[in-house]
Amino acid sequence: MDQASLFSLLSFGPDGWGMRFVEGLVVTVEVSVAAYCISLILGLIGAGAKLSNSKVARGIADLYTTLVRALPELLLLLLIYFSGADALKFILSLISEDFEDFEINTFAAAVAALGFIGGAYMTEVMRGAILSIPNSQIEAAKACGMSRFLTLRRVILPQMLRYALPGMGNLWLSATKDSSLISVLGNTQDLLFMGYRASAVTKHYGFFYSVAAILFLAITIISMIVIKMLEARVNRGYR
Repeated sequence: MDQASLFSLLSFGPDGWGMRFVEGLVVTVEVSVAAYCISLILGLIGAGAKLSNSKVARGIADLYTTLVRALPELLLLLLIYFSGADALKFILSLISEDFEDFEINTFAAAVAALGFIGGAYMTEVMRGAILSIPNSQIEAAKACGMSRFLTLRRVILPQMLRYALPGMGNLWLSATKDSSLISVLGNTQDLLFMGYRASAVTKHYGFFYSVAAILFLAITIISMIVIKMLEARVNRGYR
C-alpha cells in the first residue's frame, strides 16, 4: 500500500479510523483528568495523615504509600479493578438482592483504580511540599490568631502549591501515560485500545501504533507548556 492510501485510513469517513482515534483521545484525556482529581484528593488526605499526631493515621498512610509504590502499577490496576468490583458487588448484595446482577461501570472502576494508585505518589509530593514551608510562618499565623482552616488557606496551600507544582506536573504526565493501562481491561475505547483495534483490522501495526504515539506526544507537549505557564505564575515575585 502506498503512502497516500495508508494515510487515507485516517480519514473521518465510514471507512476511516480518524474519528475513532479522536474518540480514543477524548477518553484518554477524560480518564487522566478524572484519575488525577482523585489522586489530588487522596494526596491531600494522605499528606495530612502522615503529618498528623495520630499514630494510627500515620500507620495507615505509610501502609498505603508503601504497598502502592512497591507493586507494579499494572498488577495493582488489575487487583483493584477486579477485587474492588467483586467486593462492592458482595456488599451491595448483602443490602438487597436487587444488586446481585449489578455490574460495575468499566470507566468508573478504571478511573478509581488509577486515582488510588496516583494518590500514593501525590501523598509524598504534597507531604514534601508542606515540609518545605518554613515552620516559623505557620507559628506566626497562629500568633496572629488565625484558625487552622485560615492558616491552611492563606499560608500553607499557596506556598505548598509553589513547591509541589513540579512534582504534580510530573504526576500529571504519568497519569496520561498510565491511562493506557486500562486498555487491558477491554471495552474502554481509549487511545491505545483504538490503536490496537485499527492495527488488528488493517494489519498496519507500525503505522497505527505510531499514530497513537504521536497523539500521546501531543498531549505531553501541550501539558508541558501549561505546566511551565503555571510554574511561572506561582513563582512570580521569587528569584
